Amino acid sequence: MRKSPPPHATPAAKADVTQSSAPGPPANSPRPVVLITGASSGIGAEIASRLAADGRWELLLNGRDEGRLGSVAARTTGAALPMDLASEEGCRKLAGAALAHSGRVDALVAGAGLGWAGAYTDMPPATVDRLVSVNLSAVLHLVRLVLPQMVARGSGRLVLIGSVAGRFGVRDEAVYAATKGALIAFAESLRYELRGTGVRLCLVLPGPVDTPFFTRRGTPYTRSWPRPVPAERVAAAVEKALVGGPDEITVPRWLAMPGRLQGMAPQLFRKLAMRFG
Repeated sequence: MRKSPPPHATPAAKADVTQSSAPGPPANSPRPVVLITGASSGIGAEIASRLAADGRWELLLNGRDEGRLGSVAARTTGAALPMDLASEEGCRKLAGAALAHSGRVDALVAGAGLGWAGAYTDMPPATVDRLVSVNLSAVLHLVRLVLPQMVARGSGRLVLIGSVAGRFGVRDEAVYAATKGALIAFAESLRYELRGTGVRLCLVLPGPVDTPFFTRRGTPYTRSWPRPVPAERVAAAVEKALVGGPDEITVPRWLAMPGRLQGMAPQLFRKLAMRFG
């Protein structure tokens, strides 16, 4: 997506959510429309605040907590679309609500995510399913639902919030790392398909971030390294991705180095990870 708002196309393409052409954007709403999931707190709320301050975007905000989401929406003048994304039906309803509200989705920021820490043998089966549903399946479904109208218009932006945990794994977070690793493979594969369509995909890979994420998962962050970064840094990376940044952004940048070491010297990487990871 260009830095200046793109001209609006004529009627949007057929989308899976309706099986018919979505209406064009309202005449009095020339700004590109961005749908942000996980916007009720943490990284998602910070992204909403940053884009609202920029002023170039029409914000559609999704989250499960209606009270917190409403507060973020009021602060950013965004539209609150509360929905639980743990099921395909929830994703379909959200995509339908977004298209019904604004007529199009120019950019999707997939930021909703859950965590869990502890020995994998102690992880409840229902928690395994929920992490896979929210962290992975919801992203796959939402992209499938909003992508056709982007491709038909010849423009759009997908920004997926992954994690460095998906790049090189983290002790006591096996399922979380697995969901984020799958996002990396999905992004790499889909990027090939999108070549020449005008739709760009960026993967943002944060390390630990100073948000309520760790409190909500029930296990605080106790590692001495790496230290959590402010959510504002991830939001800045997402804004960069939306206006034409690189295909992949690691936050902070130096955390890309362990991944490169893993690729060049996997045995050495594993020895170091077993000792310090």
